[in-house]
Amino acid sequence: MKFSDYYEVLGVPRDAPESDIRKAFRKLARKYHPDVAKDKDEGERRFKEINEAYEVLGDPEKRKKYDALGAGWRHGAEFTPPPGAEGMDFGFDVFGEGGGIPRGAEWRFDGTGFSDFFEHLFGMRGGFAREPGQTRGGGLRARGRDVEADILVSLEESCHGSTRVLRLQQPAPAGEAAMVRTAQVRIPVGVREGQKLRLAGLGEPGLGGAPPGDLFLRVRLERHPVFQVRGENLYYDLELAPWDAVLGTEARAPSLKGKVKVTIPPGTTGGQELRLKGLGLPREGGGFGDLHVVTRITVPVRVGAEEQVLWEKLRSLAGAETSPSS
Repeated sequence: MKFSDYYEVLGVPRDAPESDIRKAFRKLARKYHPDVAKDKDEGERRFKEINEAYEVLGDPEKRKKYDALGAGWRHGAEFTPPPGAEGMDFGFDVFGEGGGIPRGAEWRFDGTGFSDFFEHLFGMRGGFAREPGQTRGGGLRARGRDVEADILVSLEESCHGSTRVLRLQQPAPAGEAAMVRTAQVRIPVGVREGQKLRLAGLGEPGLGGAPPGDLFLRVRLERHPVFQVRGENLYYDLELAPWDAVLGTEARAPSLKGKVKVTIPPGTTGGQELRLKGLGLPREGGGFGDLHVVTRITVPVRVGAEEQVLWEKLRSLAGAETSPSS
């Protein structure tokens, strides 16, 4: 598998603070989001790559584990865990002794939205307890262990639902060929961060003719370039010029159902929330959450000479209106 330099993907130094990582993600995500990218296929590929990088570098625990690999790896180089890494908890050695499958054996997934590199380090978990028994011939019989992996789900998929095709290569006991299987994964409407989707029989093979375990796909909601997710509600920062905040205006805001009109009342202040009902994510009991448009007033960095005069006049008028009467 190829090594992914997540710092290079986001264009930040390895000692970048969390705020710089977040800014870099948002800038790149806006550029490559499939809705705005000129090349849709390339935009989708880059957007997923950027999301994966932020999934790791935006999480302190994942970032710490990733940094433990060292800075000597080159992006795109063939990757194997470095010497001494066998004792580290990378999350892929899940079977334990006597599981029938060699320790460190790899599962490979295609269709989860994450790369093989991510899955190798962070995505695969499992090792739930077996219930061993005996076959009539005295051999060991035990149901296969359940396995977990991450699946990256877009907000649009959470809102509308979808079907994915998952291709997985299961490890096999020594001397046997690895199994490659294809399965359809239904992404239900309203799926949530951390929710698990069960694929029966796609876990570790059983022993002695016992049934296999199950595969559980743990949902990771794709970070969106403009929306923040809080439960079933979405939050969007709308930049306003000072005059639009004072006088009021009509603005356009994105939603998962297309552009919507937002009425900005006169005297709007920075940080004010304007709620648009039913434009969030599906609620668990039916209906939809809301889209909250949060106003951010932006001040011009530079003004021309004529504008300078007008701003001075505004300041003078505002001062006269607020000064106490004599």
